[in-house]
Amino acid sequence: MTATTPAWDLAPLTEPLSREQVRAWRRANRAIRFGSASPWWTLLIAAPVAVIGMLFVGGMFGSLAQRPALGGVTALALLLPVAFLGIVAVAIVASVAGGRGSAERLMRLARFAEANGFAFSPRDPDPSYPGLIFRIGRRRHALDHIVRTAPRFLDIGNFRYTTGSGKNQKTRTWGFMALHLDRRVPHMLLDARANNFLGSNLPTSFSRDQVLSLEGDFDRHFTLYCPRQYERDALYVFTPDLMALLIDEAGAFDVEVIDDWMFVYSQAPFRMGDGPTLLRLLRIVDTVGAKTVDRTDYYADERVGDRAANLVAPQGARLRRGIPWAVVLITTVVVVGWFALSFLR
Repeated sequence: MTATTPAWDLAPLTEPLSREQVRAWRRANRAIRFGSASPWWTLLIAAPVAVIGMLFVGGMFGSLAQRPALGGVTALALLLPVAFLGIVAVAIVASVAGGRGSAERLMRLARFAEANGFAFSPRDPDPSYPGLIFRIGRRRHALDHIVRTAPRFLDIGNFRYTTGSGKNQKTRTWGFMALHLDRRVPHMLLDARANNFLGSNLPTSFSRDQVLSLEGDFDRHFTLYCPRQYERDALYVFTPDLMALLIDEAGAFDVEVIDDWMFVYSQAPFRMGDGPTLLRLLRIVDTVGAKTVDRTDYYADERVGDRAANLVAPQGARLRRGIPWAVVLITTVVVVGWFALSFLR
């Protein structure tokens, strides 16, 4: 893999599409969820709500209009049901337009994938990647992602999972990029400072005694974690030229290398189907990804002793987990504040 940037064909993302083309594509891909309720279901639900709402609002204001002191309410009693019906109609139209817009977005993404040697998939369950976000929660799915197997496996899309239950249930969606490497490398993580707030945004914490400080102003942009006694290996991979590319091209994202994979994470889902977004991600592949492949292409863990094995010793294969001190601190402050407030009351 070289750092030469290919000429990506972005025309499918912007070329004119007729309404009939979108309808035909949607009919041919009925299994795809378009993120919006079907217009017929919307109508079936909204119509009874509109009728009940008009009867209730009309009856209430009709009753008020019979009072001498509220003679002016009669006109309002007629206008409010009409206004209510208008609001429902606008909601129905917005839902229909939203469904059409979602179908067009996915159609464009599918056409972009085909034109650039990718396969498009709207939804795949439980992708088997070793990255830190892919083993969390349940109902794990890769969404609206594009995949290619040659010249090197690459997957770009969004990943969603659910944690907790009942009132504590939460669903989170990440943007991700997965790039396959030739060699297995120690588990290393670059936690971008640009997307942190009161601590790391990552869903997993790692022991702080694995933080490695690098030269220049790299530490202002990333916190680098590497296994203890693998500091020299980390410096072999993260050379100054790779660090400069990371700052320039991927400073807003978290980056993880684990086994023979490189992952790029965004705490907000990617706008798949958006030209500038895809172009930026593909540029990261062609710069940061290419340089990472080059820097790891000859890596061998000297603790294993056999380069042909293409393995990393157990002590370097995974970072040690840590305690999320920011969460502990915030929880402590909230609990102490609650007790203090209760005492003062």
